[in-house]
Amino acid sequence: MLEQIKAVIFDLDGTLVDSMWMWKAIDIEYLTRKGVEVPEDLGAFQDELEGMGFSETAVFFKERFGILDSLEEIKQTWILMAQDKYCKEVPLKPGADVFLRFLKEKGIKAGISSSNSRDLIQMVLKAHNIEEYFDCITTCCEVPKSKPAPDVYLKTAQGLQVLPEHCLVFEDVPMGILAGKRAGMKVCAIEDAFSKKQEAQKRELADWYIEDYREILEEELRKEDKV
Repeated sequence: MLEQIKAVIFDLDGTLVDSMWMWKAIDIEYLTRKGVEVPEDLGAFQDELEGMGFSETAVFFKERFGILDSLEEIKQTWILMAQDKYCKEVPLKPGADVFLRFLKEKGIKAGISSSNSRDLIQMVLKAHNIEEYFDCITTCCEVPKSKPAPDVYLKTAQGLQVLPEHCLVFEDVPMGILAGKRAGMKVCAIEDAFSKKQEAQKRELADWYIEDYREILEEELRKEDKV
């Protein structure tokens, strides 16, 4: 999987950290606070949000539910609601910390391309003491088009100074996998409870599928043993 790879680019939610459940809880709490009826099929509603950037999602909420707050107020409320959960309740995905150390040791650069806000991304990295492993962070708010367009991955590759064909992407949802593939990168899908119903589609779109980052390390060790 890592042959000819010079940079690894991670999505954040559901890929690097186990946090997709949190956003469902925040959506319910936020709409309830605003006196808005929560969509009956919340799963289908959240599917509509897949791939949207943080600001784009705020626009969607404001227009869909008639929220009177400004876009900045909506985003700031979400950040405040997410802070405590990110720092205390959201774990890293299995094997992520070990894999990040491995990449550092091998001299492979690492970046993040996420639909989340930069403030929250940096908060998560700091909470898990993994800031040092990342050379570049790009959010969908900083590029013309969100996932499944390739923009956010291409911008991160540019920031890492690595050609797309030498980048490996990790993603947890089909829209993100498509973004990585359209950027001309190899993509590994990672299992996540939130997108379990999309597993077949994820396997079809991605080059690889894993449940735990340690699977990659085991594969690399087997290769070394054969040499």
